[in-house]
Amino acid sequence: MGMNMGPSGHKGHRVYKPMAEMNITPFVDVMLVLLIIFMVAAPMMTQGVQVALPKADAKPIEQNKPVEITLKADGSIYVGSAVVPRDQLVARLGAVQEGRDEASILLRADAGMPYGTVMEVMAALQSAGMVDVGLVTEPNQ
Repeated sequence: MGMNMGPSGHKGHRVYKPMAEMNITPFVDVMLVLLIIFMVAAPMMTQGVQVALPKADAKPIEQNKPVEITLKADGSIYVGSAVVPRDQLVARLGAVQEGRDEASILLRADAGMPYGTVMEVMAALQSAGMVDVGLVTEPNQ
């Protein structure tokens, strides 16, 4: 720290030396106060219901609204809420994909649906150029 002991120089001329040190104590005080405010306020910023979420190795899904395809036990196929005949499925999916850069598909199949039928629909999706297909299931309870 520098201390000025008064004027120095010859015959009454005052020559002051500039102080080259900066007092950072007020800066540190302000930073500590801001740190305490953020530490107290940060937990209050989270909203919603607190739950203990399970751990999983799956990557998060980043997508727009996906196209939902439903296969019912009676063999009917729905794209969204509209029934689509099996022979028109590829054309309908091609029309759905035209308006999007990349269409994500959520495939819901009834548990009683034969595996071969589900695979036929997945092959139709692949031939329409839709390879981002997610199979929807219900969690075990």
